[in-house]
Amino acid sequence: MNDTEQRKAAKAFAETWRNKGDEKQHTQQFWSDLLHRVYGITDFSQRVEFEKRVPLEHTSFIDVYIPETHVIIEQKSLGIDLLKRKKQSDGRELNPFEQAQRYGGRLPYSERPRWIVTCNFQQFLIYDMNEVRPEEKPICILLEELPEKYHLLSFLLDASVKKITVEQQLSVKAGELVGKLYDLMLPQYKDPASEETLKSLNKFCVRIVFCLYAEDALLFGEKGSEFHDYLSSFLSENRRTALINLFRILDTPEAERDPYSEQKLLDFPYVNGGLFDGDIEIPRLTEEISQLILIDMSENLDWSKISPTIFGAVFESTLNPETRRSGGMHYTSIENIHKVIDPLFLEDLQNEYDGIINNEKLSKPKRKEALDRFHDKLASLYFLDPAAGSGNFLTESYLSLRRLENKLLEQQLHGLMVLEFANPVKVSIGQFAGIEINDFAVTVARTALWIAESQMIKETEAIVNQTIEFFPLKTDAKIVEGNALRMDWEEVVPKSKLNYIMGNPPFVGGMMMTKSQHIQLSTVFHGLLGVGELDYVTGWYKKASEFIKNTFIHVAFVSTNSICQGQQVLTFWKDLISNGVKVIFAYPTFKWQNEASDSANVFCIIVGFCCHSLPIGYQCKLFTNEIQLVDNINPYLQPGPNVFVESRNNPINTVPKMRFGSMPRDGGGFILNETDKEQFILENPYSQKWIRPYLGSREFLNNGKRWCLWLQNADIVEIRKSNLVLERIEKVRSFRAASKAAGTRKYADTPMVFCQIAQPNTTYIAVPKVSSERRKYIPMGFLPPGTIASDLLFIIPDGSLYHLGILESNVHMAWMRTVAGRLKSDYRYSKDIVYNNFPWPEPTEAQKEKIEKTAQGILDARAKYPEASLADLYDELTMPSELRSAHKANDRAVMEAYGMWGKVHSEAECVAWLFRLYQELTRQ
Repeated sequence: MNDTEQRKAAKAFAETWRNKGDEKQHTQQFWSDLLHRVYGITDFSQRVEFEKRVPLEHTSFIDVYIPETHVIIEQKSLGIDLLKRKKQSDGRELNPFEQAQRYGGRLPYSERPRWIVTCNFQQFLIYDMNEVRPEEKPICILLEELPEKYHLLSFLLDASVKKITVEQQLSVKAGELVGKLYDLMLPQYKDPASEETLKSLNKFCVRIVFCLYAEDALLFGEKGSEFHDYLSSFLSENRRTALINLFRILDTPEAERDPYSEQKLLDFPYVNGGLFDGDIEIPRLTEEISQLILIDMSENLDWSKISPTIFGAVFESTLNPETRRSGGMHYTSIENIHKVIDPLFLEDLQNEYDGIINNEKLSKPKRKEALDRFHDKLASLYFLDPAAGSGNFLTESYLSLRRLENKLLEQQLHGLMVLEFANPVKVSIGQFAGIEINDFAVTVARTALWIAESQMIKETEAIVNQTIEFFPLKTDAKIVEGNALRMDWEEVVPKSKLNYIMGNPPFVGGMMMTKSQHIQLSTVFHGLLGVGELDYVTGWYKKASEFIKNTFIHVAFVSTNSICQGQQVLTFWKDLISNGVKVIFAYPTFKWQNEASDSANVFCIIVGFCCHSLPIGYQCKLFTNEIQLVDNINPYLQPGPNVFVESRNNPINTVPKMRFGSMPRDGGGFILNETDKEQFILENPYSQKWIRPYLGSREFLNNGKRWCLWLQNADIVEIRKSNLVLERIEKVRSFRAASKAAGTRKYADTPMVFCQIAQPNTTYIAVPKVSSERRKYIPMGFLPPGTIASDLLFIIPDGSLYHLGILESNVHMAWMRTVAGRLKSDYRYSKDIVYNNFPWPEPTEAQKEKIEKTAQGILDARAKYPEASLADLYDELTMPSELRSAHKANDRAVMEAYGMWGKVHSEAECVAWLFRLYQELTRQ
């Protein structure tokens, strides 16, 4: 879900649970509904524990426990005061937080709570257990506020959330106000639809935001209300002229100003930096616009506390026509940005700093020398984001570097006042460069970096006990407007100076790209065969890999996970690795929320890479549930050598062949719905023998009813007695004859039968071509020969219970999730890549019999729910316990056949095992 959808879901959830909730009856339902509906969780059995037993003196239970994020939730009924103490069974008086704290203290150390949440169905109190006195600082969210504050509960499922801050909330609120200002201003222009109007309005909003920030950050003066007081001193009809004059004065050095200007104008500082350069079209300001700026935006919001990282993206998203049409604001969380920048450079810098500080062998002068060298190093690093957007990666990187610099300054000065003051800050926004195709986003990125610079100067001032002048702006990030795939990046920043490239390039699949984007990609890849199937993001990888050759530059990009799956691995990664690219760290598939409206809940990866030789013994980092240090990360983002799972026509083991179902190419002539079927039988009862159930993936999974005319070996004399059948045959013939494809036209001569007929004469295994990623297992099953499988099902004509058991196992699913392609986020099964390359076990007869038995157990468990579809049965929310148990038994039987049981404890380990088998089989 994107931001708008999550807000909508949160609103619906709040309405559902308004004014109701009993602790004993509704706790599980309430939290299951919240986590599923608002946060997209489906695998509750794997991630959430209800009624977790606690070893107190008496039997006690934690209402809700989330192991991966170490969250304890103490639930109370509606109306219960969450701060009031109540006598417990042991006589102690405790409030809900203290109850949860007591439970947490009795858990094993590895399970102790990182967060505690108390809730009474209408109010959430969040306690950060990393705080010194968490009981004094709970964050409160009312149920009715959830649509606006749902992001504050992201820590429930995201272990990377380290601290909940209100700056995130303020940034989103600021974005909403900017959007309102935009909406009120636009109709005031004479030509609202013109490009010049939109550019002027965008610049106007940027300038207003900068002024609001500057006054709250005391950059305009000590009062903190200079902009507000200046504008409010004019009548509404004069405020347009007042802003024109203010913008001009902010762009004029003090020495060049008209000394006879009003003093309240001359009191404003010279800003510089190009933000106020040149006049823009400004229409009249209505009283509503004036009140919005003066009250809602100035008096009622402290802009100095916003997060420039988040606000830059929210701001750009708010005023971007595409995201405005989608009705939402979208931004990349700071936690997700750190998944990129921490392993790319920040962790190493922090470790280097800690190494200096904690080295007891260094004398005080030597430590100072080492810190000085480290300080110079920080100031020498250069960064490039070639898909900069609103600059959030650059802004957060700058903030992180400056925070480290401030720690260093604090260590050096120990709070002493610098008597002969010189600005001690060496890290500059001039070390940060970007490329962005949208001109407005370029301006927003620069503004966000200036705001970040101002905030960090305030922190430095507190350390050095001195005021550091911010205006006029002295440095500027080099954010260049242009198409990164067509530009020479060295014109933006010389590779001899550059250290790191990072970012979040556009997510556009091969099927969704424009003709221009396809041409760009083909040019970047020098016409590589198969480039038409690659995602747009691969262009940034290719461009970066060529740019960093013969350098020590490191790169990290966020990407759609499809570039490490299916055919793209063969086309794309083979090319990169053959040209020296080495993956040095990676995050395999996870959900990423991005500021782009069409990329919400995109399944992403993060890949860090370089093109230089790595030191002997270098360990790459693979971020799964824990950090794995491995010798090599392959293109599937698995530990192990660089293996490429090639498309092949036949299985690598001696197992039955898989093939496509039958393909009609009929223009709909053979396909019947329920009404068509009844009409056929009514018109000619004996036509019923030609009507067969016809299933594709959708029908197979959802108990869908569809039929087809199956006229293979039908009696021609009988066919000619049915006008409806003849009409359908003519429809097929006409469709095929008119086709532009020669391969289809040739089948016009045989219009009574499907083009490709693969239907077996015996029972067969059916495998959906596409299945939801929310399912732990792709549902498969047996179909009778009388049921016609369409080409949207794969079929195994000679498949047995043993084969079904292997294919329905967690082992096969792990392989599939790694090497299969995706359709959006759904699994796209492939016979040539997934099935034909899958390494089967070599079981004993006893093991084979056990798998046959457990496979039958799966079918028996399904049969207990004859009215339920496979989609119902395999939804993680509604999967029956009998079916889940049957699958677990089957998983164990299959793992025993591989020799994995007791040795493999994660999906990553399982895939690594399978890759080793694959290598052995393909070497033969």
